[in-house]
Amino acid sequence: MFRGIIHLLKYDKRFLFGFIVIIVFIFLSILSFFSPYDLKIWHVVTRDLPPSFKYPLGTSSLGQDVFWKMTGAVRNSLIIAIIAASLSRAIAILVGLIAGYKGEIIDRILMSINDSFVVLPLLPLFLLILSVLGGSVDIVTIGIILGLFAWAWDARLIRSQILSLKERGFTYTAIESGMSPFKLVIREHLPFAVPLVMATIINNMIWAIGIEVVMAVFGLLDLETPTLGTMIHWSVHYQAMLLGVWWWILTPVIVCILLFLGLYMLFISMSQFLDPRTRLEIIKSRE
Repeated sequence: MFRGIIHLLKYDKRFLFGFIVIIVFIFLSILSFFSPYDLKIWHVVTRDLPPSFKYPLGTSSLGQDVFWKMTGAVRNSLIIAIIAASLSRAIAILVGLIAGYKGEIIDRILMSINDSFVVLPLLPLFLLILSVLGGSVDIVTIGIILGLFAWAWDARLIRSQILSLKERGFTYTAIESGMSPFKLVIREHLPFAVPLVMATIINNMIWAIGIEVVMAVFGLLDLETPTLGTMIHWSVHYQAMLLGVWWWILTPVIVCILLFLGLYMLFISMSQFLDPRTRLEIIKSRE
């Protein structure tokens, strides 16, 4: 896998761009732990100051340093995305492997449940859940909620791949040698699903961050906790553009665009690289 990353960094500019963007945001997330301010406290600096050497991204109408607020927002939004993506991948792998290998009645039951999650209108459902929970939803809880509803599409993809692998010769050989179904699925089938999981986890992170921004703009999250969504919420609430405090609202918007673009580039690059036919064409073109 490490060799694959080196290959992509060397030959794929999209992957290089996305990789650099994510490294920068990870650095900013780590930097947030060294903030000289408590990122939840208001009126710690002079309000509505434009960008300067002392305040690189200016200050907000809440009396907060926008740069340091942004570092905390990036950290928390990435935490939400990682929790949601990790939990949803775990469920997708479990459902996909069991449904694909067992088949018959178990497959039909699991796929019926899976299809129910596929057709659920998730945005209204999230609005309902978070409205019931109120504004006390922290970043861990929102990550778990998103993860519990984000696995269905990828579970079906994994199931399809396992159904194909089940008919391969090495599967029959493993069964004839006395290997248990659990070991067979984990040792022989799961490695084939890992590349698919690695590609879809990035797409799932984009989705989770987008949902978090929407929920925060509606005011359904803990608005004291800095995230990209809560930054946009407060800047819109205080009419930052109308009052000329453009740096306050543009910072989270531009960060969101760069984060989405960087993750999308990684997703597209990795998806093509993991496709054997595309990889073969790339290798032939460089010979």
